[in-house]
Amino acid sequence: MKVYFLPLACSMAARIAVYEAGASATFVEVDSLTKRTHDGEDYTTISPLCLVPTLRTDAGELLMENAAILQYVADLNPEAGLMPKDARGRALAQQWLSFVSTELHKGIFSLVFDRKAPEHVKAYVLEKGLSRFAFLDQYMTGREFLLDQFSVADAYLVTVLNWCAATPLKLSQWPALAAYHARLRKRPSVAKAMAEEHPLYMAEQERRRAAG
Repeated sequence: MKVYFLPLACSMAARIAVYEAGASATFVEVDSLTKRTHDGEDYTTISPLCLVPTLRTDAGELLMENAAILQYVADLNPEAGLMPKDARGRALAQQWLSFVSTELHKGIFSLVFDRKAPEHVKAYVLEKGLSRFAFLDQYMTGREFLLDQFSVADAYLVTVLNWCAATPLKLSQWPALAAYHARLRKRPSVAKAMAEEHPLYMAEQERRRAAG
């Protein structure tokens, strides 16, 4: 497999899933400024919208959308238990993948991080987002993971919660969620992914500053 990613973006969830599964994958960084990969490919020919992650399967097929990629990695490695096998469990996992994707990732952070979004729009989104975090905090009270064990939904959620540090949202407002985030950041797969991607993120930010 080949996974196209941006450092510390939502694509880090796929890296976490690969590590959790003990799978083999090549990770290819995308330059957000040039829209090219670091090995020279024009990323627009791979993902016309220039979104990450994109996964190229061993058969050469392209798969897009984080939730789909996470489930694909999980299903390729069923022994890792990253997706439930029963219908109810899979539906719950898909519920949380959808929640993280729509209510948090796209519903809050994509707008807050959009350089062209007006400040009043960002303020509105942040205020509206408080109810999402409060709901999640209540759900996580007394729980270790979103499901009965670590799943790809947790890989996605911990990745997105990392972004709070770059916003006015402080996880300390939600004790159960803050404890969950701190606990998962110590998980070997998450810690490894963070250690690998953080230096790449800093280098990317330096390139942005240099480009003006």
